Amino acid sequence: MPVKWMTLKQIAAHLQASKEKVYKLCQRGRIPASKIGGNWLFDIKEVDRWAKQQRPRKKWTRKKTKK
Repeated sequence: MPVKWMTLKQIAAHLQASKEKVYKLCQRGRIPASKIGGNWLFDIKEVDRWAKQQRPRKKWTRKKTKK
């Protein structure tokens, strides 16, 4: 299956984030992206995988029971 590439504008809409936020993530190397010809391009599958890893970890604690 071919790779589905998206532009900065498209990936921002996909992530429901501002273009400025996504651009800053690119500059800092925090989001998987490729810069080709001065434009940032994104592999949709890589970004979706990355986004899932950004979820906060749920703290599991035992509930206190009354005796």
